[in-house]
Amino acid sequence: MRFHEVRFPTALSFGSIGGPERRTDVVTLASGFEERNTPWAHSRRRYDAGIGLRSMDDIDTLIAFFEARRGQMYGFRWKDWADFKSCKPSAQVSAADQVIGSGDGVATAFALRKAYASGDAVYLRPVAKPAAGSVVVALDGVAQVEGVDFTVDAATGVVSFLAAPALGVPVTAGFEFDVPVRFDTDRIQTSAATFQAGEVPDVPVVELRV
Repeated sequence: MRFHEVRFPTALSFGSIGGPERRTDVVTLASGFEERNTPWAHSRRRYDAGIGLRSMDDIDTLIAFFEARRGQMYGFRWKDWADFKSCKPSAQVSAADQVIGSGDGVATAFALRKAYASGDAVYLRPVAKPAAGSVVVALDGVAQVEGVDFTVDAATGVVSFLAAPALGVPVTAGFEFDVPVRFDTDRIQTSAATFQAGEVPDVPVVELRV
């Protein structure tokens, strides 16, 4: 997959708009009841990077980043300021934030994920792009040491233990993370005159499946 492990400038993504998108096929039956199905197991996020631009220097930074990614060709990391932690945005990351698995005495690799719960319904979102150095892990509540007890692949979100967790031991983790995205356009149009008048370019960004 063509992906650059580089984050879109956070000063520019701050203030942008966007969020999760679902795809649901709705069929209304003759009786008036509905059949609803979805071909997507996971949501896909979209953002507008243009909203965060505030100066001509920001435009210059955006164009440099866009050209280096060759437009839509290469993916990159995006910080979603509304959802970038394993916990609430106002809380501190903790090794108890998310359950990422249970030991069976054999498996040593566990993929990071984040649970979104409402009532009895829970959605488990894969987290493939953790922020380097942000991942903390615990086994049955006991903190583990990165580089000694486990390692983290920041490009895939996989936590690997030196020794397999024992049978039934809960594996938990806390982390900050980015969204893998690409530009959803091969063209950016800017105008110094309109930008100074308060208009900003439309710069769509869409999440990648990785």
